[in-house]
Order: sequence, then C-alpha cells, then structure tokens
Amino acid sequence: MITIKEMAEMLGISTTTVSNVINGKTSEVSQKTAEKVQKLLDEYDYVPNMNAKNLAQNHSRLIGIVLKRRKDKYENIFTDPFHGELLGALESAIREQGYYMMIYISEDIEEIVRNIVGWNTEGLILIGMLHDDYLKIRSKYKKPAVLIDSYTPKNIARYVNIGLDDEEGGYLMTKYLLDCGHRKIAFLADNMEGVDYIRYTGHQRALQEYGLDIDLDNLIVIRPSKYERQGSMEEIYAVAHKFTAFMCCSDYYAVTLMKYLKAKGIRFPEDLSITGFDDNLYAQLACPSLTTIHQDIFQRGTIAAEYLFKMIDGWNPKTTNLSLPVRLVVRDSVKLLNPPEDDSSDDSSAL
Repeated sequence: MITIKEMAEMLGISTTTVSNVINGKTSEVSQKTAEKVQKLLDEYDYVPNMNAKNLAQNHSRLIGIVLKRRKDKYENIFTDPFHGELLGALESAIREQGYYMMIYISEDIEEIVRNIVGWNTEGLILIGMLHDDYLKIRSKYKKPAVLIDSYTPKNIARYVNIGLDDEEGGYLMTKYLLDCGHRKIAFLADNMEGVDYIRYTGHQRALQEYGLDIDLDNLIVIRPSKYERQGSMEEIYAVAHKFTAFMCCSDYYAVTLMKYLKAKGIRFPEDLSITGFDDNLYAQLACPSLTTIHQDIFQRGTIAAEYLFKMIDGWNPKTTNLSLPVRLVVRDSVKLLNPPEDDSSDDSSAL
C-alpha cells in the first residue's frame, strides 16, 4: 500500500498536507491541493492504517463493553430489548468520540477477568456486575471503568455506577395497583438480588404504607431457563386465581405470562391485571398495552460513556452512584377495582 510519505513526494507537498486531507481537515488545505490528494487516494484505494496511527499516539481508542449474563436466562442476550437499546446508546456515544467498541459476554467472572486484562482498551463499561465481580475485575484491570446497574457497597471500593431508582419504580407501581383497589398482588421476578431485589423493597414499602402485611407467598420467583420456564408457567397458572394482579419485574416477563395465561382462557385485565417494568417495545406492542415503569435506557448508556471519557481524560472520581429517575406509564392492562371495605381506613391514611 502506498504511504503518506510517498504520496507527498509524488505531489511535491508536505506529509502534513496529505495527512490533513486524509483526516478531513480540508479547511487547512487549498481546494486545488485537496482535490489532487483525493484523486491520488482514490487511484491507490488508500485505507488509513488506524492501528499504526493509534500506536504512534499511544492510544488504542478501544472501549470494552463487558456483560455478565446469567446462563439460565439468556441464550442470546442481544434478543433482550433492554440490552439491545443500551448497547446501541453506548455504540453511538463511543463512536461520536472517535473510539471503537469491543464486546465480551460471559456468565463466568473468572473467564471475563482473564480475557479483558489482555485487551488493549482505554476503559471498560461493566454491565450487570455484583460487587464481588467488580472487585475481581479491578484487582487486575487498572484503567478507568464505569458500572451500569451495579449495587456495589460504597465502603468496599470507589466506583462510578449509572443506576436507576429501582426502589422508587417498585413503589410507584405497587402504589398504583393499591390505589386501583388491588390487595392480592403477586410480585414476579427471576431472582432476589440486584435490581429485582431493590424493586421488591419498593413494593414492600408501598404495602407497608397501606398497612398491609408482607406475605412471602405472594413472591413468585420464575425459573427463566427455556427448559424450566414451562414448568414455572404451569405453577403460576395453578395459583393465579389467588391474585387480582401480577406485578412483573420486566416487560418481558409480563408479556410472556400474558401469552401463556391467555392460552388458558384468562382475560387481561378483566380477569387479571398485570404490569411490567422498563417500558420497552414489548410493553407497547402487547395486547392490551402494558402499564409499566418507564426508564430512559438510551440516556443511561450515554451518561455511562460520558463519565468514562471524563475518567480517560484524567478525572479521578470519588464514589459516584447516579440513580436516574423513573415514571409510571398507565396503559390498558390494569383493572380498576372498588377498594375493599375492610381496609378503607388504611387507604384513606395512605392517600
């Protein structure tokens, strides 16, 4: 391949002038000269050697995106609307800064650590890590890193986490169901750690404000594996008559449950109300459309990238734990019930 030096000699101009044209800095070059350089570039099908350029500048311009997935939940994590939208936001923000994105996905934190320490990245964005995972990564990887959706205790390590007010989301949805007269509410999740657990604490807070007991029989933990999901759905169907509403920790599970129970003859919301969390495409396309908790996923990815680039530029943060706001989105999947007479006094004090 022809070099910048050879092109400069052929045209009788400086290597800086050729480089300016290659990098789009044509305002610093006369139009006539720029056209000559571009003609030569086209003639030789010149492609800039980004690796050589980055090595010369001692920068890889690579950002690593690391996702810890649950083996029992995802066969292909990219089919999940939340991760798809988040990765799209990260890619856009990283590209705007002139960087490139590399992705690594594994359920094995030891495998993750072994691989990312060998990457020549300038920073990492870590998604779905528990605090032990983060500590293992930071013990080996010393460059800037930003977390998304982590619940790392502040007294363990300095970190930057772009989170969500999950507790408030759980509270808002439960309060809405209670305000609509529902008292027999099932809370459905696939684990009791991380974001799902925090959303459950918000659910509990709303129940307590209404003077209602926390009944663990109303907590339903679904088995997400495709091999066990059918069994979980059958178990849920067997107890569905005990509840007037299901509060699901994601739009995905809400729509999955709706589909299964509809096939069993249950109508939504006439026979059973249901809600989700995320306000993604599933919620909007569901029939009936899903009452859910909205979060701005694109904003989260953009902010995470902004913080990482600040750290790459030399900012040394103290513990930063952003909790981005959520809001209730009311659609068509919840039925308004008359508040039960026996707890009307509790309702009036709560409202």
